[in-house]
Amino acid sequence: MQILKPYRKKIDSLDDQIVDLLIEREKIIQEVAVLKKAENIPPVLQDRVDEVRERNVARATSKGGSPDYMREIYKKIIQLSCDIEQAVKNDDNV
Repeated sequence: MQILKPYRKKIDSLDDQIVDLLIEREKIIQEVAVLKKAENIPPVLQDRVDEVRERNVARATSKGGSPDYMREIYKKIIQLSCDIEQAVKNDDNV
């Protein structure tokens, strides 16, 4: 499978960057969750959920990406983010 080696190396490099950015995003989500809890703001704000998803779908589409691919990825990212915020809200130790 030597023919795939350069492609795998490119994908691995991109995955490294994606992981780094997702960790950064998760840390910000944690901060937002604590703030929302302190200010009694609901963990899930549907208008914002829709805005984030559709903004990124539009951006991907404008760059030649698949809207369906990006919509599915952001549905999962947003769901996991909402889960973090809900967990913080439910944790009395935070």
